[in-house]
Amino acid sequence: MDAKKSQTTKILLRRNSMSHDVSAIESSIFCKYEATRYVLNGIFATCVHFAVLMFNMQILSLQSAALGNGLASIVGIAVSFAGSRIYVFRKRHCPVVSQAAKFIILYSCIACVHVSILFVWTDVFKFSYVIGFVIATLFQVAISFFGNKLIVFK
Repeated sequence: MDAKKSQTTKILLRRNSMSHDVSAIESSIFCKYEATRYVLNGIFATCVHFAVLMFNMQILSLQSAALGNGLASIVGIAVSFAGSRIYVFRKRHCPVVSQAAKFIILYSCIACVHVSILFVWTDVFKFSYVIGFVIATLFQVAISFFGNKLIVFK
């Protein structure tokens, strides 16, 4: 009986230790502040978005940067939603359908802005789609933070 009690005690101590490790990570500068979490999530989602854009332009050889970017934005938006819900705004307890609907509407508008900027920059003026992507993303960052904070995950 003592061996079983000892084993149970070890498991509980291990769980407490793991819980303490998670608390330490969550209280670090990278997780403590909402704006910092937003930036980290945004960097990750943007990297995914850009990787898909590069794939569309380089591997699939799409002729339109706007089309390639539109398809890539769908993937980036999905990654951003998951990160915003779980990591940035920590609103897992709210109904996912309601949040997803608001998020899709917001990000559809943002994607239209992003695609339009890239269309004008690259398809009309024939400038680099990489620079156009950066310019469009700067607009996206400002719109999405406030839209998410004030509308989607309030």
